[in-house]
Amino acid sequence: MERNLNDQQLVRRQKMNDLKEKGINPFGNAFKRTAFVADIRKGYSDKTKEELENDKVNVIIAGRIMSKRRMGKMCFMNIQDKTGNIQLVINRADLGEEPYELVKASDIGDIIGVDGNIYRTNPSEQNPNGELSVYVLKYTHLTKALSPLPEKFHGLTDKEERYRRRYVDLIMNEESKKTAFLRPQIIKTVRNYMDEQGFTEVETPVLTTLLTGASARPFVTHHNAQDLDMYMRIALELNLKRLLVGGMEAVYEIGRTFRNEGMDSMHNPEFTLMEAYLAYSNLEGMMDLTEGMYCKVAESIGKDTYRFLDHEITIKAPFRRLSMVEAIKEETGIDFSKEMSFEEASALAKEHHIEVEKHFTTGHIINAFFETYVEDKLIQPTFLYGHPVEISPLTRANEKDPRFVDRFELFIGGKEFANAYTELNDPIDQLERFEAQLKARELGDEEANDIDMDFIEALEYGMPPAGGIGYGIDRMCMLFTEAESIRDVILFPTMKEKDRLY
Repeated sequence: MERNLNDQQLVRRQKMNDLKEKGINPFGNAFKRTAFVADIRKGYSDKTKEELENDKVNVIIAGRIMSKRRMGKMCFMNIQDKTGNIQLVINRADLGEEPYELVKASDIGDIIGVDGNIYRTNPSEQNPNGELSVYVLKYTHLTKALSPLPEKFHGLTDKEERYRRRYVDLIMNEESKKTAFLRPQIIKTVRNYMDEQGFTEVETPVLTTLLTGASARPFVTHHNAQDLDMYMRIALELNLKRLLVGGMEAVYEIGRTFRNEGMDSMHNPEFTLMEAYLAYSNLEGMMDLTEGMYCKVAESIGKDTYRFLDHEITIKAPFRRLSMVEAIKEETGIDFSKEMSFEEASALAKEHHIEVEKHFTTGHIINAFFETYVEDKLIQPTFLYGHPVEISPLTRANEKDPRFVDRFELFIGGKEFANAYTELNDPIDQLERFEAQLKARELGDEEANDIDMDFIEALEYGMPPAGGIGYGIDRMCMLFTEAESIRDVILFPTMKEKDRLY
């Protein structure tokens, strides 16, 4: 397909052809290196120029050319590998005429390999100790970059373009690269913590025929062999609870989940969710598990205070524990802990300009008050518990007040980070909840659940009392990397369609 190439791209293609004429593959072969930039800096940053010249420590490194300047018969380059940047010092006399021609013809963005000695340049006014470098004795071209990198100071600053061309963003922006490496460190810490608590990691299907486990709109796909419409999972819950029935007792899954909803700084249509279920536990057990996990991640990073959405967040146990009705009373003076008819609740909603939708019950109105008056005020880590039964179809009712369920959400910076339950294990009650969801759907609730009769049958075999929780891993990564948007912590976020280059 035809492309409109600019002058720089045309010049680089000519240089590619020049390499071919010299018998050099422009797109290279395997290259064995002996060190990364970070190894050199860690091991030799405190060495003087004289010590390095005496020791003559040889290294073979590879990376991308990020800057280049020539001074007569000398060339200074800066190359970048996954661990950092380092200067190369290239002397035509020591390298040789023919290889030096390759150096001269190289472009910023090319990937090269070099063999040389660790070296320190002469002291200067800008750098009194000299700059730690590699003095190049052998130069190998590895990959020709056919498009130029953005200009360093005025280049890839548009956030939309950074997300679309993450490969360039990682090259040019140190913070993006730092986040990209910190996210898997966070997930590894979470995984190790869960394993240490005696949980078993499992995998469950992404494709399902029923809409269950959460209140959300799904993505629909089609299985050709069975001529069957299927959903991309919106949650991990029911299969993990089936495993509790089977006797696995402590299970968790970290997996991609899909919800056909809007995109903003906190939401991406596909996201990473972790759900965990522990037999013989309850809500308090899930709170303890969560406090321990967040504190463990903070410990692995090395600090307990983080900047998140313009708030200073301190990750330190114990987290605050607050009921939904208490929180609403604090902000509005209305006491929903008392028995209240739908008519009374509706009148209060009207008085406070809260819309009452067709499928609403008193419980939905209580939740609407919470979302309107409380949610964005929960800044420091807070376990918000005691949700109305109508908005929690899979949760065990509270024994003291069955209008509410044994559930909590973890809020940080006014945003939900986790959702936990003392799990419902009564199959008769569960079926009634599912049936209520179908009625809600008939009244217009597009996020209501299907009835999963196989899950009801599983419960009839007996599921032990259990605590369960779901964690938004992307939001956790936002907090601990101090990111402004969920798209900063997802390497390839969903983007609006844009005209292709071709």
